[in-house]
Amino acid sequence: MGQPGDRGAVSVPKSSTKSDIDGFLEAAAKLPAVSESGHGRLIFALDATMSRQATWDIAQSVQGRMFATAAAHGGLDVQLVYYRGFSECKASRFVAGGQSLASLMSRIGVGAGQTQIEKVLRHALNETRKTPVRALVFVGDAMEERLDVLAGLAAELGLLGMKAFLFQEGRDSVAEQAFRKIAQLTGGAYAAFDLSAPERLVALLSAAAAYAAGGRLALEFEARARGAVAADHLLSQMR
Repeated sequence: MGQPGDRGAVSVPKSSTKSDIDGFLEAAAKLPAVSESGHGRLIFALDATMSRQATWDIAQSVQGRMFATAAAHGGLDVQLVYYRGFSECKASRFVAGGQSLASLMSRIGVGAGQTQIEKVLRHALNETRKTPVRALVFVGDAMEERLDVLAGLAAELGLLGMKAFLFQEGRDSVAEQAFRKIAQLTGGAYAAFDLSAPERLVALLSAAAAYAAGGRLALEFEARARGAVAADHLLSQMR
């Protein structure tokens, strides 16, 4: 939260009724996450196991659209998180531009392995405990872990105010169940996409970036003023 007098700061009346508190919580939820740059913050997590090469290539080529959309809503700092192999899960620094993120992604190749979504969620928890992160975006196609563990971590993220947006390539039913559950527990959203129509992923990433940069109001603007179908899809699930 900002200091008294900061733009966008929210204050609670000295004598607070239940409606006053409800109003405060609603207003606070619309504030962008705070970072040193003043931008909203987003963790962009990708499954980089061998099956993900095509999706990784697409994400690398279109991620600049996230920053372009976010710029209209106050800007965005993004941290790249990826896993591959059987124990490798790494995170970059937060970057504020598409070229920087593309440069980071270009140095990473996919590798055989198993999913490590638990590590991604634990990392997201640690980051937002240090400095608020408004949104986690995860792109993947599989889940090979214990759903009860992932659900517990997702619930913790939800309590901290971080929304998770999970975008699934394909229709693996186990992954879909897990991704939907994680999204639900954080108050975020789930969507599926097909590599034959990459614009769907582009639109979903842009919508999530709008939320990370400017909160629900920014996402509503994308849905109403710009007619973004992906933004409307995310809003229909969010709480």
